[in-house]
Amino acid sequence: MRRPGGVYDVSYSQDIAILRTPFHWMMVAVGVILLFSMPLFTSPIGINLLNVVAITSISATGMNLLLGYAGQISIGHAAFMATGAYTGGILVTHLGFSFWAALPCAGIAAALVGIITGLPSLRVKGFYLAMSTLAVQYIIPWFIINVRPDITGGINAMSLPPPQLGKFILDSQEKWFYVIMPLTFLMLYFAKNLDRTRLGRAWVAIRDNDLAAEALGVNLFYYKAQAFAASSFYAGIAGCIWAFWAGAASTEPFDLNYSVWLLGMVIVGGLGTILGSVLGAAAIVSLDRLVLIAGPAIEPLLPTVTKGTVGASLAPIAFGTVLMLFLIFEPRGLAHRWGIIRSWWQLYPFRY
Repeated sequence: MRRPGGVYDVSYSQDIAILRTPFHWMMVAVGVILLFSMPLFTSPIGINLLNVVAITSISATGMNLLLGYAGQISIGHAAFMATGAYTGGILVTHLGFSFWAALPCAGIAAALVGIITGLPSLRVKGFYLAMSTLAVQYIIPWFIINVRPDITGGINAMSLPPPQLGKFILDSQEKWFYVIMPLTFLMLYFAKNLDRTRLGRAWVAIRDNDLAAEALGVNLFYYKAQAFAASSFYAGIAGCIWAFWAGAASTEPFDLNYSVWLLGMVIVGGLGTILGSVLGAAAIVSLDRLVLIAGPAIEPLLPTVTKGTVGASLAPIAFGTVLMLFLIFEPRGLAHRWGIIRSWWQLYPFRY
């Protein structure tokens, strides 16, 4: 692997380190300082966008672990977010848990549901596996709405109190920003290290050729179940944070459409890369916000269209167009394009 001139690795730990040089550490430190100072000069709308991107990045990372690393497709990822959201909400509102204790429990509950969902993955794959996960996308919301609606609220949203840490109450976008960002960094760092472990290498082997991996001694059922568990754990954490950040738990945000959007995020960002999860989430969420802003400006050009529906109709059109263009012209996603730009810069002025 390419290193700056005069930099040598003298141990295996240095060779696999995420941050290898003092320059890398300096850039990360500067980036963290700039990021956490953004609430000082950014509007509440901008902070809201950053919070949404961060939460979505956690969920997209879970999707990438399952699809990008293990090669197992899921169209029910949003349902696991709903599981985490309602688990956290029930533990806080009915059992007296704090948000900080309910958050890991929400991830564990979603992981257990994910393991059950992954059971068919030993027998089916591809389109048939997608259909089995699609069933989960309908079963879990139905279960939440119809089974014990006195606890979940049924078709109505479950109101959630703002979390607090001592006297610090998370009742504004700026306060949430300083909680969501560290949690996002922690989850991304764990995922980045996870893909370099024995577990991560087994996932990649299954993704590339599951028959060859099994012949080499990889237990397909064990590692596929772990892939679904890890993916669902990330979705559960993201769903729990989303619910308390929004102040209510509801099945409406976690529908089939959102599952498809999460799938598109990892494709646009780049399959098999943690960076791709973040870039894909940032790109698709920003695209959605831009479409909502552009909708009112386009409405005068379409007098026959019902007023107020252009933005809602334009969002799936823009998403489908972007997804199609990436599949044709950049199937390896934004992370691959960023790698090309970085290599170009590192080789300057000898890039030829």
